[in-house]
Amino acid sequence: MAEPRTLTQIAGAPLTPSPLANAALLVIDLQNEYLKGALKLDQIERAVSETQKLLALARANGVPVFHFQHKTGPGAPIFDPTGPFFGLIDAVRPAPGETVIEKSYPNCFTATGLAEALKASGRSEVILAGAMTHMCISATARSATDHGFRATVVADACATRPLPGALGGTIPASQVHETALAEIADGFNVVVRNAAAWA
Repeated sequence: MAEPRTLTQIAGAPLTPSPLANAALLVIDLQNEYLKGALKLDQIERAVSETQKLLALARANGVPVFHFQHKTGPGAPIFDPTGPFFGLIDAVRPAPGETVIEKSYPNCFTATGLAEALKASGRSEVILAGAMTHMCISATARSATDHGFRATVVADACATRPLPGALGGTIPASQVHETALAEIADGFNVVVRNAAAWA
């Protein structure tokens, strides 16, 4: 039986990561909710550490950085803007001049003006880091394609959590993460392991 191939491979689309000169970095929802709140994620510390490397790379190369912060309503069980865990994680806080966008949907392009901001910056590709792999990372990578942007997802800069199986049982976080990345890679986007892809 032949080895499976992604749609990206079948179409002959590029498999190299987004060139820094053409890309913007999207740091998605690296908030304290995921570090010490109700949605503590597996491998969140790894994701934060790898995102620090991406931020250093972006800042050294003039790559625009957009930070996203998920927001629900006051008193909500998660991402309450008046609660103690709404803030961005200190280790990946925005530098002066970097854009911070609050959002209310998994897809960073929905009701945020992101597509217009990217076009105004002259960037045609996006590099994604943050949380959760199967939710906001996946939704944003797929939507990037719809908006005409190629996405590169950095696996070690993303994290997620175990999920209850729809038909019973529990799906481990590592399996959720790997499956989400496989789906992203199948959809005309690129997945790389870490920041060393730009070494």
